[in-house]
Amino acid sequence: MTAASILLASVPTLLWIGNKQVSGSTGATFKVVNPATSEDLAYVADATAADGEAALTAAAAAQPGWAATSTRERAQILRRAWELLISRRDEFALLMTLEMGKPLDESRGEVDYGAEFLLWFSEEAVRVCGRYTQSPSGAGRILVTKEPVGPTLAITPWNFPLAMGTRKIAPALAAGCTVLIKPAAETPLTMLLLAEVLRDAGLPDGALSVLPTTQPVALTGPLISDSRLRKLTFTGSTGVGKVLLRQSADRVLRTSMELGGNAPFVVFDDADIDAAVDGALAAKMRNIGEACTAANRIYVDNSVRTEFSEKLTEKMASLTIGPGEVDGTQVGPLINEKQRNNVADLVADAVAKGAVLATGGSSIGTSGYFFQPTVLTDVSADARILKEEIFGPVAAVTGFDGEAEGIAAANDTECGLAAYIYTQSLDRALRAAAAIESGMVGVNRGVISDVAAPFGGVKESGLGRESGIEGIDEYLEIKYIALP
Repeated sequence: MTAASILLASVPTLLWIGNKQVSGSTGATFKVVNPATSEDLAYVADATAADGEAALTAAAAAQPGWAATSTRERAQILRRAWELLISRRDEFALLMTLEMGKPLDESRGEVDYGAEFLLWFSEEAVRVCGRYTQSPSGAGRILVTKEPVGPTLAITPWNFPLAMGTRKIAPALAAGCTVLIKPAAETPLTMLLLAEVLRDAGLPDGALSVLPTTQPVALTGPLISDSRLRKLTFTGSTGVGKVLLRQSADRVLRTSMELGGNAPFVVFDDADIDAAVDGALAAKMRNIGEACTAANRIYVDNSVRTEFSEKLTEKMASLTIGPGEVDGTQVGPLINEKQRNNVADLVADAVAKGAVLATGGSSIGTSGYFFQPTVLTDVSADARILKEEIFGPVAAVTGFDGEAEGIAAANDTECGLAAYIYTQSLDRALRAAAAIESGMVGVNRGVISDVAAPFGGVKESGLGRESGIEGIDEYLEIKYIALP
């Protein structure tokens, strides 16, 4: 037997409710596909509204006890989970590569990154504090406390099967909230395996449920309308986020939304071009380009655009494409045929509107969902690729003249999640970072995600912040107690 087949035989494939696998109310299943081969990996239980009800009942029953658990004990459980996850690093990395497609080196990096949320919030759990002061009027005293919001529904995407889950689960558990998580149907196996790890770390029954489903609206709609649910946290597209916000409005449900991005990568005329090319490659090609923080629009000052484009094209064309578990692979498959077709449509639209295809531009092979690393130059302002998230290995380069024009181009979007700027001037870096409308700005850096830093956007890129010392506040309510 291969390492993959041995691993798949041991991974939970049923729903996870009450710290154990359950088959679900109908016994229905759906298949999980390897995007590198188009072959079936596993069949996973398909959760229904009745299963969501059972999970919420378990979460509501467990909530008082988990909230009353000492912060030190919560911290110790999360730390044990971190230790267990790190000890199974290769196992989780291979599983993510099989169900999502990213190269093994990147999957190992995601295990390290995703596990760090468990460690970080184990440390933050014991640091939740309020305040006690005398009222300025002298008429009384003010006591402010922070309490867990309560049962939380977390909805996560397929592009980071582990980290998008731990970034929500860890702070929620640290704050004293029970959690129901709905992973993406494309990548449910990683989250089911994580549930097993958290159980082994000592998480009590009902504190975490995992609900894979192919019927997300039917599952989440009743949960959102149920008065026992107190919090919704979602990572995904802006369109779906808006629908969830409308549904949540009826109950004024506490929400946090990490939505779509359209990140600009701005290279000013004084930039170190070689460093900027390396940064663009990292910002564009991390996770095969399937990241909300990916450089989506690359704006380069016209005085250095030719040099930048030629060097970026050379590096993109040299990347090795193949199945993620094969040594030396740098670019794996896209998640499914629909996504590959969408990337191809964006490239075709840009070329039809005058863009120059410098390298790539085509799908590869008949099995799996591979697309060539692609560079487009001279992209026109009306091309769809400058307005829509690419979520693929395509770099769209266009020029600008002068700092003001570059910043204006960066801000020409409804989104505002991440942005990148390259310049050797500290004054310009600070000036541009302040002017760009984005929740996160990388200065001479192509990778900016950090467990210790707040992650989130402005405009239509979302509400609230994840990770950092700010991340736990999303799962806490502030209470004011007036004392004599």
